[in-house]
Amino acid sequence: MPERVTPGPVTNSAVIREAVSINTRKIFDSCRDKDCVDDLRIFPTVSSQSRIESALSIRPRSAELLHCAVNVEPISFNRGYYTVDCTYFYRVTGETFPAGDSIQGLAIFDKRVMLFGSEGNARTFSSDAAQPFGESEEMPIAVVTAVDPIALHMKLVDAECLLPTELEGRVIPDFIAGAFPEPLLLTDTARRWFVTLGQFSIVRLERDTQLLIPAYEYSLPDKECPGNTEDDPCELFGRIPFPVEEFFPPNSVETETSYRSMV
Repeated sequence: MPERVTPGPVTNSAVIREAVSINTRKIFDSCRDKDCVDDLRIFPTVSSQSRIESALSIRPRSAELLHCAVNVEPISFNRGYYTVDCTYFYRVTGETFPAGDSIQGLAIFDKRVMLFGSEGNARTFSSDAAQPFGESEEMPIAVVTAVDPIALHMKLVDAECLLPTELEGRVIPDFIAGAFPEPLLLTDTARRWFVTLGQFSIVRLERDTQLLIPAYEYSLPDKECPGNTEDDPCELFGRIPFPVEEFFPPNSVETETSYRSMV
């Protein structure tokens, strides 16, 4: 009798029990990108702008991806293809020189890709649907996967050296504005802050579909759930290994393998 099959590589001893029909999302098209976004304007917080006015330069500290808004539209001249518009919202942190003050602001990056998403005219209804009516043309679902960007460079530019710019009437979502400790300054200022970001992302178009897959058996976890609020705290502490490396310096330091270590 073959041993119980667990998630992971399947051995020759595994026996397929049955073919199972499942409903899932099939990826019709996808792409990956490595964007270097040059001179992206940052809209600072009110107090940050006052520090920018007296700074000579700004050092990059970090950039955090707060949200990516995604919109899908069909391409009329190319059946089955869609444009995927992605709007990235970043919280950028820098450090003024020579004062060394920390400053924050919002940067926005717009990106458009074209992917194949096939066609679907069926209307889908379900008991947990929010809307009582289905759409006449079923749109594919766009999924964007991205990591926090790398802040490559920052600079300050006087307003007279630039053409007048506005935020072009763009509405900042409330939850984005709420991610900052104080209001953002969205108007033109005497000195403006720019950043160059490195962004890795994957964009894909998916549709609900039915697939037939082999099934081995029901997936029952082997691992017990650890942790209990009634555990003796001394017993929990006793299971923690002694942190020798915190008391004695290591003989060598391992090289970072993260993509950020390349900067």
